[in-house]
Amino acid sequence: MSQATTLVYVAGPFSAKVRTGVEENIGRATRLGLEVAKLGACPMIPHANTQHPDFEHVQPYQFWIDATAEQLRRCDAVIFTDDWERSSGARSENELAIAHEIPRFFHLADLAGWLEQREEKKNAQTK
Repeated sequence: MSQATTLVYVAGPFSAKVRTGVEENIGRATRLGLEVAKLGACPMIPHANTQHPDFEHVQPYQFWIDATAEQLRRCDAVIFTDDWERSSGARSENELAIAHEIPRFFHLADLAGWLEQREEKKNAQTK
């Protein structure tokens, strides 16, 4: 399966009251992104992109919210970590995906099926 140009945004909690919680959230999103890559799509993981603690001092919070919203709008689909609903940011990303008609997935198997169908359609068009 060749999905290298299919971008899948990984959404889930980032912030936490303590740094260890942030690191756990980054790890969860990164592990999900690795599974997306195994399916042949390119994961867009904002958690990993800004994991260094200094990022929060470089630009204000709203900058990062706006930037990740733009990343999501440019993606072909979004997949949510299993704990996404506890995050106000991920809930906002869900609403943004709905508003922009970006396919949303809550289970890897569903994403895998969608990617397969997408590839089949692509192959049928090139025949």
